[in-house]
Amino acid sequence: MSHVFISYARSDEPLASLIADGLREGGFQVWRDDELPAHRPYAEVIEERVNGAKAVVVLWSAEAAKSHWVRAEADTARAALTLVQASLDGSMPPMPFNQIQCADLKSWDGQRTAPGWRKLLASVTELAGSGPSTEVSPRVSSRSVSICVLPFQNMSGDSEQEYFSDGISEDITTDLSKISALEVIARNTAFTFKGQSVNVSEVAKKLGVTHVLEGSVRKAGNQVRITAQLIDGRTGGHVWADRFDRDLTDIFSIQDEISKAIVAALKLKLMPQEKKAIEQRGTQSAEAYNLYLMARQYWLTGNIGDLRREERVMRICSRAIELDPYYGRAWALLGMAQSNLRYAFRCNVDDGYAAAHSALTVDPTIAEAHLPKVRRFEERRLYAEADAEMEAALSLDPESWEVNKEAARVAMRQRRFAEAAKYLEKAVSLMESDVHAWARLVTLHHALGNHAAKKVAAEATIANAEQLLAHDPSNGSVMSFGAGSYAALGQEDRAREWMDRALLVDPDNLGMRYNFACALSAFLSDKEEALRHLERSLATAGAFHLNLIEADPDLDPLRDDPRFNAVLAPVRKRLGIEEPVPVI
Repeated sequence: MSHVFISYARSDEPLASLIADGLREGGFQVWRDDELPAHRPYAEVIEERVNGAKAVVVLWSAEAAKSHWVRAEADTARAALTLVQASLDGSMPPMPFNQIQCADLKSWDGQRTAPGWRKLLASVTELAGSGPSTEVSPRVSSRSVSICVLPFQNMSGDSEQEYFSDGISEDITTDLSKISALEVIARNTAFTFKGQSVNVSEVAKKLGVTHVLEGSVRKAGNQVRITAQLIDGRTGGHVWADRFDRDLTDIFSIQDEISKAIVAALKLKLMPQEKKAIEQRGTQSAEAYNLYLMARQYWLTGNIGDLRREERVMRICSRAIELDPYYGRAWALLGMAQSNLRYAFRCNVDDGYAAAHSALTVDPTIAEAHLPKVRRFEERRLYAEADAEMEAALSLDPESWEVNKEAARVAMRQRRFAEAAKYLEKAVSLMESDVHAWARLVTLHHALGNHAAKKVAAEATIANAEQLLAHDPSNGSVMSFGAGSYAALGQEDRAREWMDRALLVDPDNLGMRYNFACALSAFLSDKEEALRHLERSLATAGAFHLNLIEADPDLDPLRDDPRFNAVLAPVRKRLGIEEPVPVI
C-alpha cells in the first residue's frame, strides 16, 4: 500500500475526511492527524509522517493559508518533490506554492468523475503509484516500435493560440499513424497528459510505448518556431531533436520533415504510398489550414448545447473554403455544424448535405462527411439509405468521436439500446468532457437496468455540466442535462431547482424542454408536466425529431396515455405522417 499524508486546516476536516476516503478506495494508505498516537509528541509524529510520505496532499483554503502547520508541511513536501495541492474554496495557494499546479475541489461532494478529483488522483498516483486494488498492467504493444505524441506546448504567450499547437500535435499523430511499421497512441489518450509536468519514462511505461515525442510551438504573426524531441522511453535519452524557424507558409514542410526525421531515427522503412499519404495535407493554403485548426478547436472544446459553437465553426470553415474550395476537411466540418444547427437547434440553415457531398468529392476517406447525409435521409424517412451512410462512416473511422456519437443515436432510433450504449461509451472515452453523450448514457443505462453504470454517467454529466456552466451560466441545454441526471440519482429537489433556473434564463430553448419532458417522465413520474414540456418542444419539430420521440425510452411511461398521441397528432398531420414509425 502507498503512503499519502493529508494536510488541512481544522475547519476543513469534513472535506479532508471525504478526500481521505476517496484515496483509500483507490488503494492508497492515507494518514491524517486524527490518527496521532497519544503517547508521542505531535510535532515529532507529523515530521516523521510528512518525511516518509510518497505524496503529501495539501488542501488549501482561506483558513489553511493562515495555518503555520499547513504551510510548514507544504514547504517540506515542496522541497521533497512530494507536494500535491488542491483548493477547497477556490482561493489560490499562498506564495510560493501558487507557482505549482493545483486541483480545483471547490463545491466537491465526493463525485469520483469530477475533473478536480481526477486531477488530484492522477497526481497522487504519479508520485505514490497505485495501490494493489487499482494496479493496471502496462498496455502490450502490437509492434516492436511504438510512439506517443504528447501535446506540443503553446509557447506563444497567448492562450488563444492553443488551437494551433494542439492542431500541430494532432496532425503529426495522424501522419505517424499512416506508417505501417509504427504503432501510434491515439490523440485522445495522449491529450490526457496536456498541461501536466510529466516524466517521459513514466509515460512510456504507462502506455507501453518505446518512444515519446514532445515539443513546443511559438507562433507570432507569420512566423512560427517548432521544437521537437524524440525520446527513448526506456532510458529517457534523446534519440533526435531539432528546431524549425520558418514562415507560417512552410508549416506543412515542417510537419513532413518531423515525420520523416522520426522515421529515420527509428530506422523504419517508409513505403512509397505511406510517404505520399504523409505529404497529403488536404490544402496548400497555410491560412486556410490555420482557420480549420481554429474551427476544429471550437468544435472540440466549445460549449456543447450552445448554438454559438456551431455558428462560429460555420463562419470560420466558410472562410477557409473561400481560401481553398478543395479543402475536404473544412467542407466536412462545415457540414456537421450546419447539420447540428438545422436538426438539433432547428435553425433555418442548410442541412449540411451539400457541404458533406463536397467533402466526399474531394476526399472520399473522410468518415465524418457521411454524418450530415445520415440526418438528411432520416428527415426524409429513407432509413435504408441513412443506415448505409452510417455503416460507411463506421467503416472509414471507427475511432471517431463524432461517428460513434451518431452511431449511438441511429441505434437508439432503432431501439437497439445495448448497441447505442457501446457506441456512447466509446465516444466518452474519446471525449470525456462531452456532457451530451454522458446524459444520453444515463437514459440508455436506465433503460437497460444498469443502475451502477447509470449512476456513474449521471455523476459525470453533472460534473461536466457544472464546469460548462461556470463559463456560461445561461446554457439551458446544459442545465437540462444536469437536471435529468439529478432526477436519475433520485435528487428531485436539485433536479427541479436546475429546471426552474434554466426556464428563467433560456425559456425558448425547445431542446431543453424536450430534455425536461424525458426527465419528468422517466425519473420523476410527473406525466402532467412532462406532457406540457413535450408539447411545447414540438413547435418546430420535423421527422428527425419525431423519430427520436417515438424511440426514446425515457418517454415509454407516457406511451399508454391517450394524451401522448394527442400531443404528437398535430406534428404527424403537419408532416403528412398518419401512423407512428414502426420500431425496427
